[in-house]
Amino acid sequence: MNGAAQPIPTDILPTRDEMGRQAAAHVAQVLADTLARQPRARVIFACAPSQNEFLAHLRAATDRVDWTRIDGFHMDEYIGLGSKHPASFRTYLRQHFLNHVALGSFAELCGEAPHPDEEAARYAALLTAAPIDLICLGIGENGHIAFNDPPVADFEDRKLVKVVQLDHACRQQQLNDGCFATLADVPKEALSLTIPVFRQARHLSVVVPGLRKAQAVAAACLGPVTTKCPASILRTHPRVRLFLDEFSALQLTA
Repeated sequence: MNGAAQPIPTDILPTRDEMGRQAAAHVAQVLADTLARQPRARVIFACAPSQNEFLAHLRAATDRVDWTRIDGFHMDEYIGLGSKHPASFRTYLRQHFLNHVALGSFAELCGEAPHPDEEAARYAALLTAAPIDLICLGIGENGHIAFNDPPVADFEDRKLVKVVQLDHACRQQQLNDGCFATLADVPKEALSLTIPVFRQARHLSVVVPGLRKAQAVAAACLGPVTTKCPASILRTHPRVRLFLDEFSALQLTA
């Protein structure tokens, strides 16, 4: 599924809304094509404010996608946060997507599980039950995908889901995004899908808006393929597409 690094097909749109619209149209087409070939599709969703516009347009695509044939997953969750906590990624996805579509099924990664390593193994088993058809993801300010921050990222990780320590840049981003009131409120640990999950998925759709992401986007697209910028591994995937707004693309277009 993966080979030598190559340029990522990239769409640069003038606004966040148009970026979200184009990304949603692309994802809807991928899902429609997948469902024309097979009875169900398995999709992993990112949960972050960067995905707001994309998810808003995607949930409106009811004329193109039979959501009852989609099995959904998400890619990370803070350890210790329950599913109804305001900053839980499950809360985010319910508010922005799940409450608006009749998804066939949705598997929760439970940050409140009493034994996180066992929860990681449970979720990994769900992921490996069948191929993942599509992952809708973003890129963090430190270049992470899911919570694979540079200190913990491993392109050949033997685990598909693991407990990770969040680095300072990652936790600061959560504060910058308005998800928490203070840095001290941001959890220091999370459950996260690992990079092999992304490498093995059939399609990747990447949505990255905002000026604070411009440096990470440039490193991912133009720098070496290295865990110092985990998103750089996207350049080895055969079916990936990147959607940017004018601000996140600044270091590519300068």
